[in-house]
Amino acid sequence: MSKYVIRKNMTQEQRLRAIKRAANRFNKKMGLNARVRRSETSFMDKYDGGNINAWTDGEKYLDEHYGDRVRETNSYDNEWN
Repeated sequence: MSKYVIRKNMTQEQRLRAIKRAANRFNKKMGLNARVRRSETSFMDKYDGGNINAWTDGEKYLDEHYGDRVRETNSYDNEWN
């Protein structure tokens, strides 16, 4: 159950105070969510077109992990064409 309960026997001042506390709590939570969203989505700038699965440094990755094999394959492809 909610921490801020409005009951039938409350005065208008008590109700407004309860609503204000609930609104402050809600706004604080929304502000935190917005800050987290801004900080966690900054990594998306690295990817092209927003595709998280796309490599932006594909040539570097291939050279680092597959080096000679990639160069040999590319040379065969170039001879074929």
